[in-house]
Amino acid sequence: MTTQTDTAGTVTAVYKVSGMSCGHCEGAVSGEISDIDGVSSVKAIASSGEVTVVSSAPLDEEAVRAAVDEAGFELVGRA
Repeated sequence: MTTQTDTAGTVTAVYKVSGMSCGHCEGAVSGEISDIDGVSSVKAIASSGEVTVVSSAPLDEEAVRAAVDEAGFELVGRA
């Protein structure tokens, strides 16, 4: 599990998502997660299946799971 509280008062978490294979997939996942309250940035990398999320507070994993499901992919868990 990777969660890091940064000095600027933000939290960085890395999640593992299965099924991403291209830039369109990255955009779909990033777009859905970006809609979660408190999220300031999302970087999805299809080749590794990792999604790095920066937020103002720790996110509820079920909210992240719902966003990933909405994009059409599966949240495996924390990386």
